[in-house]
Amino acid sequence: MEREPCAASEAVPTAPALFAWGANSYGQLGLGHKEDVLLPQQLNDFCKPECVRRITGGGGHSAIVTDGGGLFVCGLNKDGQLGLGHTEDVLYFTLCKSLLGCPIQQVACGWDFTIILTENGQVLSCGSNSFGQLGVPHGPRRCVVPQAIELLREKVVCVAAGLRHALAATVSGIVFQWGTGLASSGRRSSLRQTLPLFLTAKEPSRVTGLENSKAICVLAGSDHSASLTDAGELYVWGSNKHGQLAAQAAFLPVPQKIEAHCFQNEKVTAIWSGWTHLVAQTETGKVFTWGRADYGQLGRKLEFHDSWKLEKQDSSFPCSRPQNSPPSSLHCLTGATEVSCGSEHNLAVIVVGDRKKREGDSEEWIILKTKHRK
Repeated sequence: MEREPCAASEAVPTAPALFAWGANSYGQLGLGHKEDVLLPQQLNDFCKPECVRRITGGGGHSAIVTDGGGLFVCGLNKDGQLGLGHTEDVLYFTLCKSLLGCPIQQVACGWDFTIILTENGQVLSCGSNSFGQLGVPHGPRRCVVPQAIELLREKVVCVAAGLRHALAATVSGIVFQWGTGLASSGRRSSLRQTLPLFLTAKEPSRVTGLENSKAICVLAGSDHSASLTDAGELYVWGSNKHGQLAAQAAFLPVPQKIEAHCFQNEKVTAIWSGWTHLVAQTETGKVFTWGRADYGQLGRKLEFHDSWKLEKQDSSFPCSRPQNSPPSSLHCLTGATEVSCGSEHNLAVIVVGDRKKREGDSEEWIILKTKHRK
């Protein structure tokens, strides 16, 4: 694990500011060019930094939601995933004018599509629909302007987007899923068993197996899904190739609860997902990680950390076998105030206090392996 504290005090901005860095092949950093950026660069003043509510990204595009509900987007746009009415890449964060007067609450960016949740609980989508990930079964193969997912009639409180599937949780705690992204791995693992409808549907389909729980949050990885309930229970389903579901089966066709003892018998209060790993925080502030670890994305060493190499080298090794590393807590992240997962890296903010002097806490970024996957 690498620790990257803030630089010297004179280099820290005195006012709120936005910075971007990393892969930039499509202009997804909003800096006006397509060159990769190794050191954080400040973004131009397209909006007041102190007004930024959420920042999220997909396969090659980025989105920012402001406190006023405005949506700014940039990056890859070949399928219209920016919702700007065209398919040209955009190098600067640009206001999505078609949504003016429709305040946005949350945005979930998939690989080549975008799911948008408005403040009044309506869900919109744009981008590629090749796998039904827009939730509009009879719509075109792509949509360049956000359109409403009419079949989600109840108010939605949370949305999520994976590689080729999406989810929504309603105000009453029902979870819907659409897009066929999980179907191929499900068919390979389930052999002749019939898959549940929600794994193959191109329109919102209720996820079965969660009838006795109330979901407050949903999330998605590349080929898995998860739901957090109001009772602090975590349910997972989909591919378990890298142990991201903390189960023995290679694929879970229906939701399965991760037992409380995996989180030291504490309730889960927050959950995040990368492409093939998960991070959870419990009621006392403990942070747990599990799933794929070959890029250090779990922030800890694994006893079987070389199993992924064996899988690549030995064709006789069952490719669906998970790494089987249960959730484990990272003491250094206890009490983290912010956590975010990328495809195969993480960021966390913790408050670091001087225990001896007890003088003014400071914030410090902790980065869990930021190596870009090739």
